[in-house]
Amino acid sequence: MTIVEKSPPIGTVRSWLDKRADEQGADFSHYFTEDLPLTWGELRTGATEISVKLAGMGLSKGDSVALMLPNSRQGILCLFGVLYGGFRTAIINLVAGPDAIGYALSHSDAVVVLVGEKQTELLSAAQAMHEIHAQSIVVKQRIDWPSDGPDGQLADLGPDDHAVLMYTSGTTGRPKGVLHSHASLLAGGWTSALAHQLSTVDRGLCVLPIYHINGLCVTIMAPLISGGSVIVCEKFSASKFWATCAEHKVTWFSVVPTIISHLLHGEVEPDEATKARIRFGRSASSALAIETQAAFESRFRIPIVETMGLTETAAQILSNPLPPGLRKIGSPGLPYGNDVAILSVELQPLAADIEGEIAIRGPNVMLGYYKNPDATKATFTDSGWLRTGDLGKIDSDGYVFVTGRLKELIIKGGENIAPREVDEALYSHPDVVEAAAFARPCASYGERVEAAVKLKDGATVTQSELISLCLQKLGKFKCPDVIHVLADLPKGPSGKIQRLRLSEMTP
Repeated sequence: MTIVEKSPPIGTVRSWLDKRADEQGADFSHYFTEDLPLTWGELRTGATEISVKLAGMGLSKGDSVALMLPNSRQGILCLFGVLYGGFRTAIINLVAGPDAIGYALSHSDAVVVLVGEKQTELLSAAQAMHEIHAQSIVVKQRIDWPSDGPDGQLADLGPDDHAVLMYTSGTTGRPKGVLHSHASLLAGGWTSALAHQLSTVDRGLCVLPIYHINGLCVTIMAPLISGGSVIVCEKFSASKFWATCAEHKVTWFSVVPTIISHLLHGEVEPDEATKARIRFGRSASSALAIETQAAFESRFRIPIVETMGLTETAAQILSNPLPPGLRKIGSPGLPYGNDVAILSVELQPLAADIEGEIAIRGPNVMLGYYKNPDATKATFTDSGWLRTGDLGKIDSDGYVFVTGRLKELIIKGGENIAPREVDEALYSHPDVVEAAAFARPCASYGERVEAAVKLKDGATVTQSELISLCLQKLGKFKCPDVIHVLADLPKGPSGKIQRLRLSEMTP
């Protein structure tokens, strides 16, 4: 068993895949719920075949190749094939809608798009809305290459070369293309492997899409760094989750709070061997309600490690330690492999326990926003700190507590209200599966507090009872004026609730 080193990885995705294939070629790297597994050796062979085919089509290092593929065996092969070849990998969010997909394909300067058989209609819809010059190649069980031309030669590749271009799910305006180098992409996997003490014997579970930074870096890049393996599921299924963990002998998983809540409110129970084998579950992408975490750990006896990450930082920036280390419930933890600071409005570091903007600096930070120097400049301070847009504070032990998001703060009568406070009050009711507070324009206060919830099947709690609960926990000023009961709350590709869309969806 080998634990990852405490210094950032040196090299490229190509050199690390070569290392794994040379040292562990016969070991399985990726398992799939509906397909044959891959060894590290088979993965390198497949990646090499794809990369030289692309080079043979005339592509040069740094050219953009877009991926429109679900979590699958071919999806993993194409991901590593494009990265191995030194091409800029534009990973397309398949649930973003034709307009956003068309924009990303056009903006990324994609020369080729590798598209899944089931995604061809989506590509056609995107092409109808935007001028896209990329050549489409359909990926089935095999890839429909346009011809049997000669294989190309691969260019030398360095850590600073472009690796991944991933578009943020922006709530206003066009999404921004986050550009990562091979160095920052590998560092994104390393921060998770370091914090969670991943080794060659660990086997993760990937239920989040690899077109989301969490799925890509935490569950795909971290095993590349640690030499472990991962089970890749096409999507999350509450009914199959624990059975998959049992069948494939999973030792850890990475999910989001909505998944934890759905598992908690589900009827399926993992067997005792699975509970004993899973070292931890990892929560990221949004704040995990304290009540939900406590209830999950009490029922399943599996520790949940809350973390925090961004697309701009190749996922993880903070993590709580593994047991028996101190996990501070309600905090996404400590920095691993990067530095964290709390900045004032003048962008100067603040002392402990003073609220400000959370900022990050480290090897996992992006190169910048593709073809958007103004946004890049606005995101970085002169001293190199990346501004996250999240509000928080650091306690005397170095743990970060997130108090809100600058764009999501509810400002009622000039007073700031953090939506998370309202969320947690609602999550304390056992019938609430999903909850999110949001601002609504108000003539009297400027903004007022409202909230939306999804209830478990068969729930009998009323809106007035939920408001009474919030009154008891929050007081009148922070209590929602209205609570909307919805069949589902809007979510991004990782399952993170999109709070800013709620005012558009509710009367």
